[in-house]
Amino acid sequence: VQLQASGGGLVQAGGSLRLSCAASGDTFSNYFMGWFRQAPGKEREFVAGIRWNNDWTSYADSVKVRFTISRDNAKNTVYLQLNSLRPEDTAVYYCAAGRGLWLGVVASQYGYWGQGTLVTVSS
Repeated sequence: VQLQASGGGLVQAGGSLRLSCAASGDTFSNYFMGWFRQAPGKEREFVAGIRWNNDWTSYADSVKVRFTISRDNAKNTVYLQLNSLRPEDTAVYYCAAGRGLWLGVVASQYGYWGQGTLVTVSS
């Protein structure tokens, strides 16, 4: 499966963004999906994940309540709604896909990665 992320940009603290990740090349519902992020000088970290049929999600503690992951299997797209953004949310955000019925919370569980989209939050 190929993944194409979009929607990043520059936003002020407290603002919102919606990231999208379009998948192609395979049956989208065969995959659990996730978002990760990597800030300068830091390791890539899990942000949110969603099961293939939308019935289970998982979030990093740092983004719970503020971020929402969702997917539209008819459009082969996964979304990440980012609200109440903080400067520490500044990072390149990556979407990822993993085959299976559950969902992953670590990078090694995902076999497919998009190119990343930059989110910059100014104070």
